[in-house]
Amino acid sequence: MKIIHQGMPQMPPYGEFIFGHEYAGDVVALGRTVDEVQVGDRVVVEAHMGCRRCENCIRGLYTACLNYGNLRRGHRANGFTTNGGLAEYAVNHVNTLYRMPDGVSYEEATVVMTSGSPLFGLENAGGYFAGETVAVLGPGPIGLMAIQLVRALGATRVILTGTRDSRLAVGRQLGADVTVNSRQHDPVAAVMEATRGKGADLVIDCAGGDETFDQSIRMTKPGGKVLLVAFYHGPVTADISHAVRRNVTIYTERGEGGTSVGRALALLAAGRLTAKPLITHQFPLGRVHEAIDVLEKRTGDPLKVILNP
Repeated sequence: MKIIHQGMPQMPPYGEFIFGHEYAGDVVALGRTVDEVQVGDRVVVEAHMGCRRCENCIRGLYTACLNYGNLRRGHRANGFTTNGGLAEYAVNHVNTLYRMPDGVSYEEATVVMTSGSPLFGLENAGGYFAGETVAVLGPGPIGLMAIQLVRALGATRVILTGTRDSRLAVGRQLGADVTVNSRQHDPVAAVMEATRGKGADLVIDCAGGDETFDQSIRMTKPGGKVLLVAFYHGPVTADISHAVRRNVTIYTERGEGGTSVGRALALLAAGRLTAKPLITHQFPLGRVHEAIDVLEKRTGDPLKVILNP
């Protein structure tokens, strides 16, 4: 496929490559020195592999590789900068492969990457939220997985805001205690009311809207945390001084770094995460254009669209 327009906000073009950064399959061939997996193993693939030579990669921050997009220097981001999984076969580095436990389907495994991204951010923001109230903005796939993740990490109460009642209903099914339609109600006021004026201990922006960064700051309690997971469509306006005055810490993340993919897969296998409510559409690979059209036009309110080779 040739990229004919910039679909990912603020993402520079990287030439021509095969899309698809969330995929799973069977190992059918190995490199000469590979013994970590065997032919026949079922595996899920992590999209990012750093160059393994820059200072960030050496520190383990490979999703922030200083050679991001530079194939000559060894960086790979499957489906973002180089060939991904919308194909019958794909070549992947052994470091990006995770064996799928029995009981996890290929379809469910494609959501592991969706979980790994917010899990990486949650690890950056402390990783343990026992007894805390967490607000999640945006009931898309990442937001819906974030609800389940903070529950698994101990959150006592989860508040979800969004603009579509159908997705808010899925969020409640997956563990949200309070849902707020932000087109009908002020989300900041709703969170403050739900927390008796204190604010949320942690706010996760999975929406990336023009106003959601500012809303995140305003609904966080003094001394609380904001985690930015979404890609914004461009520059956004937020009252940073409000965060400074209230000693709010702001975290960011990119991708599914560290060992978050492996941990997300373990949580899925243990039943602490569920992927099935997110898988709304499935198509054979030969109907890829129809699948992309469903996503782009939001036909049938898609969450995750699966392609089967």
